Amino acid sequence: MALVENVRHTPTEPALQISQATTVAYWRKTSGLMWTMLVIWLVAGFAVHLFAPSLNAIHVLGFPLGFYMAAQGSLIIFVLQLFWFAKAQNRIDEEFGVAEE
Repeated sequence: MALVENVRHTPTEPALQISQATTVAYWRKTSGLMWTMLVIWLVAGFAVHLFAPSLNAIHVLGFPLGFYMAAQGSLIIFVLQLFWFAKAQNRIDEEFGVAEE
């Protein structure tokens, strides 16, 4: 008796037929969003910290900005970035008719 049976899964809905031009346009928008997110991540994760000593002259809530960005600012930016990415990607998916239910 086999633990895993050889069962073929047949999808209940037919696969979407998308033209090559639509696929290229979809990937261009998705790729652009990805690169935008990567640049924001690099700036918030690395570039701000490289300039932390010069940012320490500015104070936010009583803390030097360099310390604030290293301790909490970058994390807040990353979380907001995740939500923004999900919303923007869903918008792109809906625009091209490939959104999930």
